[in-house]
Amino acid sequence: MVEPLLFVLLLVAAQVVGQEPDRWELAPDGGIRTTLAKLTRGRAHRDHLEMGGRSVNAIIKWSVDAEGRIALGRLCRWPTLREKKDDTHAALSVEFASTGDPLPTVDGRPYVPGTVSTLAIHGALTWTESTGGLTVERTIFPATSLPCLLERWEIQNAAKRAIEVAIPRGAREEPLPRERFAWAAHRVRTEWIGSGLHRLAPGERIVVGLAFSAREEGQPAPYPDIESEWAARKAYRDGLEASLRLRTGDPVVDRLFAFSKLRAAENVLATRGGLMHAPGGFNRYLAALWCNDQNEYASPFFPFLGDPAGNESARNAYAWYARYANPEYRPLPSSIVAEGRGTWEGAGDRGDAAMTAYGAARWALANGDPQAAREVWPLVSWCLEYCERHRTADGVIASDSDELENRFSAGKTNLATSCLAYDALVSAAYLAEALGEPAVLAAAYRRRATDLRAAIERVFGARVAGFETYRYHEGLDRLRAWICLPLAMDILDRAAGTVDALFSPELWTKDGLLTEAGTATYWDRSTLYALRGVFRAGQADRAAEHLGRYAQRRLLGDHVPYCQEAFPESDQSHLSAESALYCRIVTEGVFGIRPVGFRAFEAAPHLPKAWPSASLTRVRAFGQAWDITVTRRAPGIEVVVKTSDGQVRYRGTKPEGKTHRVVL
Repeated sequence: MVEPLLFVLLLVAAQVVGQEPDRWELAPDGGIRTTLAKLTRGRAHRDHLEMGGRSVNAIIKWSVDAEGRIALGRLCRWPTLREKKDDTHAALSVEFASTGDPLPTVDGRPYVPGTVSTLAIHGALTWTESTGGLTVERTIFPATSLPCLLERWEIQNAAKRAIEVAIPRGAREEPLPRERFAWAAHRVRTEWIGSGLHRLAPGERIVVGLAFSAREEGQPAPYPDIESEWAARKAYRDGLEASLRLRTGDPVVDRLFAFSKLRAAENVLATRGGLMHAPGGFNRYLAALWCNDQNEYASPFFPFLGDPAGNESARNAYAWYARYANPEYRPLPSSIVAEGRGTWEGAGDRGDAAMTAYGAARWALANGDPQAAREVWPLVSWCLEYCERHRTADGVIASDSDELENRFSAGKTNLATSCLAYDALVSAAYLAEALGEPAVLAAAYRRRATDLRAAIERVFGARVAGFETYRYHEGLDRLRAWICLPLAMDILDRAAGTVDALFSPELWTKDGLLTEAGTATYWDRSTLYALRGVFRAGQADRAAEHLGRYAQRRLLGDHVPYCQEAFPESDQSHLSAESALYCRIVTEGVFGIRPVGFRAFEAAPHLPKAWPSASLTRVRAFGQAWDITVTRRAPGIEVVVKTSDGQVRYRGTKPEGKTHRVVL
């Protein structure tokens, strides 16, 4: 075991070495912003960010050189335009490089993009450039419903003379061959909206824009109204920001929470299989469902946000998976792909039934709709029976792999599958009671949960690398990031050693947790689970300190402004479900909320000393809007819950970490 003082010195040294100056800062309008000097520091800077609408998804790859010239690669994907091999990655993908843009002319000369002065991100990427007497504000964003990525140009004459700006007429179309696609030939289109000659007096402005779209041959081309679409995007962003609004003592944590709500919700896609939440990323994980990303990570969060499309995507995901429950208890597919037309099972059973039961039971309770819960109940009970049939002689749950799909070893039994199954049993007992199932069933689930918890300790509890924590699977003698899972599931027998191991230099880096000690690989999802778990374990000061550093790096650092998938794999894609996991650090970690009924939850909040109070307003879980505020009041924490009309539904003060039961 590392000596405590040496451990602290090593940890501080590692963190100081990893610190880098912020490239961005918080903006008063709720976004983030930067200047050329702050961003580039005299050298070229590159980054990418992902955005989504109902019918289009885009990764904007952008760079700014030291002189302030911007270059773009707009990687557009259309989830329902399917290539011939109709698999996970078959969404049509086209990159529109700025070097190929049809550009305006200014007083008869080709427009030359000027020096970038400022950049901002707030549901869109916006920058301001100056050239030839013009100041141009350019904003890239996805259309809310149309299959278009849009680039809004607000052009102002900053000179003391009139300037003529000619916007190109006509569209540029590229036909794509029939043999590339599942059903028909396609067309890709670039078109200026607002084309023609514009004579600008000094100080005068116009708004025009570029539309990048694709469609099947024979379908009409979209012609969006740039200002209406921009207003719709802002309204969607602002509506999400107004719901589930967080206030803590850390403005960066709060701002990343606001950004994460948008990133989690915007990737709900309209597909032939209904609304489907999509991870996204460079791998084109679109128009498909996963037992981890959707069933486990994102869907249980959507009731708290109250976004109707998010909740519908969750209901749809569980309904799709219910079709694969079978009397022979064959494994669920890890992914349902191609709008529901196929499946992917390449890693065998990853613990998919445990993932699904864990997420579906929590979603059904928090959603607060008994009818929807009744629909999902057969899937939950099937998944728990599947897990029971895979219980080993040692009492834990076996699976072929885990959510990392053999990128790292998973053994014959792993900590993730058993922990998810344990929490699923706990939630299923509450769900059975809420649905009026026989009392003996809820009792049986609780008994099985108790037995499984004891088996997790017997099989996985171990001294690893000097820490009293968990062995991720049999025979593994290295620390793994997923030792955090027992903490997130309220298995706290080894909390002290596990927290020390997670925050030790062997696992913790400036980018969060390494997947395994001694490697260079990280996946944000384990870091996000870990921060939630450390709050639940009652170590709020350490959790908040590391959460603050993580939020600072993701929101204001080199690669912004969202949580990531992984490194070095997939170039740090901004997968959508990771942002939902960030939000769950707050709802389930800081506020300690656990659904226990359609109108009831338990709250065991943990406040760091740096935060005198924390609040969530306009929470939408359990079928209504409500606010929760937690405040430090000697000798403990006061919890106040009010409905949207100001009625106090609960007020109580208990020692920190003690459970408050709230009925709305």
